[in-house]
Amino acid sequence: MHIGPFAAAGRFLRGNLHTHSTRSDGLLSPADVCAVYRDAGYDFLSLTDHFMEVYGYPITDIREFQTDGFVTIPGAELHTGTTELGHIWHILAVGLPFDFEPNKPGETGPEIAARAVAAGAFVACAHPAWYGLTEGDVTSLGDIHAIEIYNATSADHNDKPDSVYMLDLLSMRGKCYSACATDDAHFKQERHDAIRGWVQVKAEANEPQAIVDALRAGNYYSSTGPEIYDISLGGPQDATLTVKCSPAERIFLTGFGAKALSTPGHGVTEASFDVSQFRNSPFLRVTVRDAKGGRAWSNPIWLNETTGKYA
Repeated sequence: MHIGPFAAAGRFLRGNLHTHSTRSDGLLSPADVCAVYRDAGYDFLSLTDHFMEVYGYPITDIREFQTDGFVTIPGAELHTGTTELGHIWHILAVGLPFDFEPNKPGETGPEIAARAVAAGAFVACAHPAWYGLTEGDVTSLGDIHAIEIYNATSADHNDKPDSVYMLDLLSMRGKCYSACATDDAHFKQERHDAIRGWVQVKAEANEPQAIVDALRAGNYYSSTGPEIYDISLGGPQDATLTVKCSPAERIFLTGFGAKALSTPGHGVTEASFDVSQFRNSPFLRVTVRDAKGGRAWSNPIWLNETTGKYA
């Protein structure tokens, strides 16, 4: 039985969900940003300029830069209210309508996140590690879809690109989020923040709404290099989870607490794990790490309480 996006109809599409242009604080024009990702072979891009009064609350329209095989999705990085430690919120919203209203007086982060979800966007908590979000901050955002677990611009800004810990902690609390990797590219010379973190979305068409729907459903995985070709689980009497991927240095299966199994190797492309060893874990997660240190992450795989199987 295939699991998650590997069971969904369609094909995998590579895209970046978090990018900035000269419409806010990025250094490249919208046209040039699109060219970077189109020329790199991406299937789609969401340009998510900072949705702030100082920039005129932009939802940057880049539809004119679409070509056959390269589509654009309207989005923005939302900012309003303050976090527990007093920072202005950073909330990623992909698939916003162009008439999404500017911040309302006194609006909080959770309130604007709820507006974005209601407007049909895929909403993610942006770079928690980068600015020190607490567990309470993330859960206060309510029914958002994802946590940004890798943010490339943070790697060279403050060496805090990785927020996988927040995803795992909240999964251990029984909170269901998917996990996205992004560039958050600003194209500043001192940061190598483009073509470093992306999502592979399983969608039935390379079309904005189909991609947003697939993101909201969690039909994707994230990567900084490796590819995951399949994750499957054996039949009713078979507790074997099998991962197939591009050549890797190690394939991990992790769950509640420190519990983990892994398969090492030089160019290993398949691993099988006995999930019965995770009896006390309500979720599992796959990570593939290649010889260059690149990683690919599945979304959390949750135990179905009715069937007792992971799906």
